[in-house]
Order: sequence, then C-alpha cells, then structure tokens
Amino acid sequence: MADTSKPRRPAHPLARPQAPARKPAAKRPLPVGEQFFTPGATGFRRAVEQRSATVLVFLYQLPRWVVPLVLVGLLLTGFVVADWRGGLAVLPVLGFVAWLGYMSWPSLRIGGRLLRVALATFLLLVALTRFGLI
Repeated sequence: MADTSKPRRPAHPLARPQAPARKPAAKRPLPVGEQFFTPGATGFRRAVEQRSATVLVFLYQLPRWVVPLVLVGLLLTGFVVADWRGGLAVLPVLGFVAWLGYMSWPSLRIGGRLLRVALATFLLLVALTRFGLI
C-alpha cells in the first residue's frame, strides 16, 4: 500500500525549533511559620480559623495582584455608584476586611486594632449611606 500523506518539507533555516511542552507552573509554597492557628484557641475562634484555613491557602495561591485588584474595583464601584448597587459592592470589601481583622486580632497591637476597627466602621458607613439608611 502506498503512503498517501504529503511529503515533509524541510524546515526553513530561520525557523525556530519547537520548544518541548512546559510543565505547569508550580504553586507558591506556603511560608514557613511556627503555627498556622492561634495557640490555645477554643470555641468559635478555633472553628473560624479551621474553616478559614482553606480559604487563606486558596487566596495565597492566587497571583498576588488578584485580591487587591478585585477589592479596589469593588470599593471604587461602591464610591462611584450612589445607590443600593454601590452598597452591594462595598459589602464584600467590608466582609473581607472584617474577616482578616478577626483572624489577625490576637497578633495585633493597639494601633493595628484601632486601624482595623476604623476601616470596618468607615466601610459600614459607606454601605449604609448607599442603601439610604443614613
């Protein structure tokens, strides 16, 4: 039986050789630390930390620019849109800031705690004004 496929043409002298298939990029390794959870935490805090561990690892594996870009986009939308849709855009930012504030609370000094409470209060007031409650 005769070969009916087209004959191979020689590659052009300036053609680049095809690179072998690349392996998928390895995910960022987790930072080395002493403990992932708050030592001696019990009850609600322990449950929140355990449930948040997978979310924190997922967020850590994302490219570093994704989370800030999304949060800034939502916050700017909340500032620009003056009706209930702006309030809805601010709520995820408020939730994220409150969640991270709660998670980092034991390791913060008084200045960091005050800053997180002030930021959460500001975002809550922005959301309330957008919903027309203030």
